[in-house]
Amino acid sequence: MRFALLVNASPHAGQSQDTAYRFACAAVAGGHAVSRVFFYRDGVLAGSWLPALPADEVDLGARWRAFAELNGVELVVCVAAALRRGVLNAEEAERWERDGHNLAPGFELSGLGQLVESLIEADRVVEFG
Repeated sequence: MRFALLVNASPHAGQSQDTAYRFACAAVAGGHAVSRVFFYRDGVLAGSWLPALPADEVDLGARWRAFAELNGVELVVCVAAALRRGVLNAEEAERWERDGHNLAPGFELSGLGQLVESLIEADRVVEFG
């Protein structure tokens, strides 16, 4: 089965994003494919390179990056939600005349069209948060 995930919850509040990550890992371990993880609403915060977490907290952004690299999964951050929350790539930082950008490597900014494409191509779309 081919899954696409929609992650709405912040990586820093509650368990929803961690549950999404664990679901993705379990799906792949079970022989399924995860084609894309689409981060929306506060979920886009996983794509920020800036959080400096204490040693006893889980860095979900780093976990997502490692998972994506290992399994060839796209990590797509909704551009509109990201801009509202201060997550910018180099192009958007220049466009909005900001001094820097903070989209972590392995994540890409894109629009809701990527989510729609996921809805069409995946066998199942699972939403978290």
